[in-house]
Parts: sequence; structure tokens; C-alpha cells
Amino acid sequence: MMSHIETKSASDDVSAAFEDFARAFEAFKETNDVRLGQIETRLTSDVVTDEKLARIDHALDETKRRVDHLTLQRARPPLGANTEAFRDPVLAEHKQAFDVYVRTGEATGLKRLEEKALSAASGPDGGYLVPDVVEREVLRRLASVSPIRAISSVKVISGGHYKRAFSAAGPASGWVGETSPRPETAGPALSEMSFPAMELYAMPAATQTLLDDAVVDIDRWIAEEVEAAFAEQEGAAFVKGDGVNKPKGFLASDTVEDEIWEWGRLGTVQTGGPDFPATNPSDVMVELIYALKAGYRQNATFVMNRKTQSAIRRFKDENGQYLWAPPASLGQAATLMGFPIVEAEDMPDIAVNACAVAFGDFKRGYLVVDRAGVRVLRDPYSAKPYVLFYTTKRVGGGVQDYAAIKLLKFAA
Repeated sequence: MMSHIETKSASDDVSAAFEDFARAFEAFKETNDVRLGQIETRLTSDVVTDEKLARIDHALDETKRRVDHLTLQRARPPLGANTEAFRDPVLAEHKQAFDVYVRTGEATGLKRLEEKALSAASGPDGGYLVPDVVEREVLRRLASVSPIRAISSVKVISGGHYKRAFSAAGPASGWVGETSPRPETAGPALSEMSFPAMELYAMPAATQTLLDDAVVDIDRWIAEEVEAAFAEQEGAAFVKGDGVNKPKGFLASDTVEDEIWEWGRLGTVQTGGPDFPATNPSDVMVELIYALKAGYRQNATFVMNRKTQSAIRRFKDENGQYLWAPPASLGQAATLMGFPIVEAEDMPDIAVNACAVAFGDFKRGYLVVDRAGVRVLRDPYSAKPYVLFYTTKRVGGGVQDYAAIKLLKFAA
């Protein structure tokens, strides 16, 4: 009965936060309409109205953060006794051996299991593989909180690199009659893309008292502790990483004006200045949308940070309708002109020459590479009385289709 009450309470919290968010947006629209009316009659807006709008705008962002956090918390299933690890004897044995290692440092069981699996007992930095169910939970959590991972293609590999061939021009082809000779087509010029998996680490700490507590779910504790650290590092790397000991972010790609776009670069649409145009500012957003080919556009997503989204939130169409729309229901994204918006705080703010808005089909445009296996090395010595858990995974990433992503550049 108690668990039912807690679940209902959590659900009520999410619903209440979502209702607060909807009310905040209505207040935002009302106040912004007043501001626009003042500009039309006085050629300037009232300072009090501007300050009120700024406060509501901030409250809108804070309420959205609360909704996102509560929705994520509610979506997390427990890693307890109902997991598949208790139904599969091999997984159950691994889970039990891992639990003993984390709590006591005894690694005999894990060594025996990894020797049976014909794998090395430890990686270059030491440590042991976590059970599969924990690894999947870590990746599932990352998909929920790492914004670019959530919308990109993800490939799991067993080696250190993922390589794929590509042809920028595509193979030659043509039409022929039923009985006409088939002339030989020119073979495509193939190149190779390489996506190395780099090491990402986190180092959660625990007291021995916590580890000795049999009620504590060690699997869940590990997943929760590394989630935020991994997601923060991934989020930055997938957006702006330079590719040196980390994935290469899509903003690290070379860019070129979309009119002269070529493979190997991302096309940009210019705003005409260091900010949105003073009149008809949404026109550049329309231009950005239609810079993308129709085949990519149908599954496209806007990517920007909250500050940029705050500026765009005020845009209206010729009929006076706001172009930004709040989520239609819990768990959904806000939309701009009908396309979902993903908030990535590592995207740059609006500034001179900044590519502050990306628009594209990231499933086709960006690839995340995960090397199978998450390792944990127990260290009870370096930070006594705490026990450190050096947790590593290998991940890479990069643009795989340069036609699938376009950038809005704030430049003339």
C-alpha cells in the first residue's frame, strides 16, 4: 500500500509541474502581447513590462527543468529482484560476484567468470566488467539525459574503432529499355570514415557503511552515480568535442555557406548579423528549415540551448500565432514550427559568428559509437575512509552524413 501511495504522489508532482508550466507559458504570451502593443503605440516597451516578461521567461525555463527532472525520475525502473539477472543463471552468477566485489573487494568470482568467458581479467587500468543488466541500464539512462545521444544513431562495437565506407557522389545509374544494352556504369569513388571509441570515466565514492548495508541496491547505485558524470561529458563532446581523446562534435566540423555546400562540411544559413533580424526574425528559421532536403526534413529536430530558445519563444507568424509551442503532454518536447526542440546547453549562445541553432535529421547525420563493456575498479586506499569506484566506458562519435544537418550562423 505504501508503494502505491508513493507512486501516486510522484505522478501528482509531475502533473502539477506540467500544469504550472502550461500556466507560465500562457502568462508569457499575455505579457509579451502587452509588450508588443506598447512597441506599436509608443515605439518602445515599458521597463516594468520588460522586467515582468523576463521574470516569467525565467520561471518558464525553471518549471520546464522541473518537469523534465520529475518525468525522468518517474521513468526509471528499479534494478531490483525483478530484473532478468535473477531469471538467467549466468547473469545471476555475474551479478552476485560483482556485488561481492563492490562491497568487499573480493574478486575471485569475477576472475573465474571472465576466464571462463575467455576474456582478459582486467583492462589496461584494471577493473572488471559490470553485469550486462547494469551496462544496459547505464546506457538507457544516458539515452534519457544525454540530449544528442537521444536523437542520434547508436552503434555498439566490440573493438576500438568503427569504420564505414561512404560515397559522397553516390553510384552512377541510368534508365534503359527492356532489350537495350546495359552500358557499364562508373564505379563510385569510396572513402572511409573512422569513429574511434575514447575512454570516458567517472569516480563515484561510497563509505564502507553504505557498502555493508544489504538493503542498498549496488547495481542501481552505480548506475545513478555515473549517469550525471557520463551525460555531462558526452553532451559537451557530441556538440563541440575536438576529437582529441574524445568524440568529435558536429560543431567541430568545417562549415560553408549552404549555397556552395560540399561533402565534408556542414552547410550554414546566415542571419545577416550578430542577432536575429529586427523585422521578420522568423524568416531565417524558415530558410534554415528549407535548406534541408525533404528526405531529411521529415525527421528533423532543432538543437539549441535555453537562452536561444528564450529568444525564439517570442516569434510569431503573420497571423499572430506563436511559432514556439510547449509540449503537448508529459514526456514530449517543445516544438518550433512543428519540429521538436532538443535543449543542449553546450550549444553556443547567440553571438557574432556563433552557430547557435542546428537543424537536421540527427539519426542519419550523427553517429554515437559505444564499445561494449563498462568496467569498475575498486579503490579503497586513495581517499580513506571512502571507497572509490573508477568506472570507465569507451565511446566515440562524429558526423556520418554531412547533408543531414544544417546550422544557423549569426553572421552577415
